[in-house]
Amino acid sequence: MLETGALAPHFTLLGIDGKEYSLPKDAAAQPTLLVFFKTTCGTCDTAFPYVNRLREAYPESWQLWAIAQDPPREAAEYAHKHGMHYPVLVDAPDYSVSRVYDPAATPTFFLNDAKGRTVFTTHGFAKDDMNQLAALIADLLEAEPLIIAPENDGKPAFKPG
Repeated sequence: MLETGALAPHFTLLGIDGKEYSLPKDAAAQPTLLVFFKTTCGTCDTAFPYVNRLREAYPESWQLWAIAQDPPREAAEYAHKHGMHYPVLVDAPDYSVSRVYDPAATPTFFLNDAKGRTVFTTHGFAKDDMNQLAALIADLLEAEPLIIAPENDGKPAFKPG
């Protein structure tokens, strides 16, 4: 798995919207969160409402790209079902980006700073990790950190990927 401190590998993938997305070119020198997922992943189902909250909490000046390890049709259906209003990129069928980033499980998160260095990685789902991601994004954006995964919201605090 890609280590913290490493330069994020460059890639180009097609999104479900038909556009090409290239890292670092399309990241526009902004912090970028990459979330690798599979449409059959129950832990991903638990995580994406919190990922959506991250986007809502910090709507500008950073990139959020979900990277599907599934064909475009399944990825698009999943994105629609889970309210993913940010780029969803398709890494199937050859998994070229997954092979380079080597996610340990799904979901796996890689937060890169504006210079393209990986500053945080985690896999599976943990509310503590989601709140840490929110704090790190806030720090990178010089914004107020928000709690996006409150303890008593009726969802589990942890679910392995």
